[in-house]
Amino acid sequence: QVQLVESGGGEVQSGGSLRLSCATSERTFHNYNIGWFRQTPGKEREFVARITWHGSSTIADSVKGRFTISRDDTKNTVNLQMNNLQPEDTAVYYCNAGANWGQGTQVTVSS
Repeated sequence: QVQLVESGGGEVQSGGSLRLSCATSERTFHNYNIGWFRQTPGKEREFVARITWHGSSTIADSVKGRFTISRDDTKNTVNLQMNNLQPEDTAVYYCNAGANWGQGTQVTVSS
């Protein structure tokens, strides 16, 4: 089981930026495809972005052009850079690696 720890959430105003990080001590982290998902109360968890073990990324249409994903395998981290945040981006953001999920980090965007 891979333990994932998200950080970097918080509250920002519309148009602001946040950088989320997903960290692990798992030594084989570099072999994992890592994804970011988000969820709001009463809704299903929604795909946001994914980066493969070899660095290829996929970004959801809803955030394309505003969010980017990157990884640093030397630090066992994957980052989600979120720019021009909007109130509809408010959610709990989760990091995923296979069947493993982090505890989530809250992002709140005020108008």
